[in-house]
Amino acid sequence: MTNSVAITLENFQQIIIEGSKSKLVFVDFWAQQIPESLELRDKLASALANHGDTMIFATVDCETQGQIAQQFGIQGLPTAILVKEGQPIDGFSGPQTDETINELLAKYLPKEQDLLLNHAIAMLAENKLSDASTAITQAYQLDNERADIKLVLADVYLQTGKATEADTLLQTIKMIDQDSYYQSLMAKLELANQAAESPEIKALEQQFSNEPDNIDVQHQLAAQYSQVNRHEDALVILFRLVQKDGSDMVSKDLLLDVLKSLPDGDALANKFRRKLYTLMY
Repeated sequence: MTNSVAITLENFQQIIIEGSKSKLVFVDFWAQQIPESLELRDKLASALANHGDTMIFATVDCETQGQIAQQFGIQGLPTAILVKEGQPIDGFSGPQTDETINELLAKYLPKEQDLLLNHAIAMLAENKLSDASTAITQAYQLDNERADIKLVLADVYLQTGKATEADTLLQTIKMIDQDSYYQSLMAKLELANQAAESPEIKALEQQFSNEPDNIDVQHQLAAQYSQVNRHEDALVILFRLVQKDGSDMVSKDLLLDVLKSLPDGDALANKFRRKLYTLMY
């Protein structure tokens, strides 16, 4: 019972009234002489073991705290009541199966995609793009319709140079969900697109077209692509050079520099590392 708090007259105000303003409080009423109530108490303790961040599990021993049971109007045991802001909002009485317990909790506990979304937002704030990318991708796999998940995923895409993916995702955001966050992402996307088509890049692309064997021009173009997050375009150029001449250490070093600039676990980085490994061995 390490994850539960026993309710007494002394802590009733603190837990039931004040505590339920910031978290849901699941209050379980039990008595030693009623085995069914002990069984429900233990099932709830197990079900709530990993949800201390969002729900307080409180127990009331009706033998010693009868006054509290009366205050809740408890008619019989086992009974459990969910409290929010000091008021009962749900609950059940009588023996319960694991299924009925989980059904009720599912209505109030955060879903896995909510936890992943919150983690991704926290990781973005700390500029940990790899962790943010992993979490928000998993959240999107669980629910690919929610606008809040799509927006954070689009943000990660933009910060990792995947403007095309971000654009595709942002086009699916409905007008009702086009809030200030959406507007800021659209502005970032516009800047990314402008940078990707800079005069310097256009000039180098033209020069590359005219001098397809000029390695220096290809290095310059790859560097420009990398700076505006067009990482795949840069990697394609550099890998082609390394593939053509295995002794071209300048191209290989530039290729490795681009790979290092990508977040850990990035699919594009993994793809080109495998290609490079195959080439070398």
